[in-house]
Amino acid sequence: MTDTGSVASLSRADFEALVDQAIDGIPAQLADTVENCVILVEDDPPPGQRLLGLYEGIPLTERGQGYAGVLPDRITLFRRPILAACSDVADVVQQVRITVVHEIAHHFGIDDERLEELGYA
Repeated sequence: MTDTGSVASLSRADFEALVDQAIDGIPAQLADTVENCVILVEDDPPPGQRLLGLYEGIPLTERGQGYAGVLPDRITLFRRPILAACSDVADVVQQVRITVVHEIAHHFGIDDERLEELGYA
């Protein structure tokens, strides 16, 4: 995989490797505070939705003393829409990073308005 290659030639395995790189790029102090959360890759979002990523779960800011025994939160990145939004592999790398940070921010209870202010919308 090259930084300027065609996104059409980007395999699912290469895409997942970019997601892993984005996750590895999260500062350890922040990554260590992510709790009960998995990050997945799907080809497409749910029917009728135009999304690059989706956070599903209970943000850390809303978890109380009764939070126990629940399934992990899910962060899903949607491969095809991300590839469609990008012109080359370098764009994909950047968009995957932005999407990972955006969805992890939702895990921490940060809303879309604040993410837009921070440049992660």
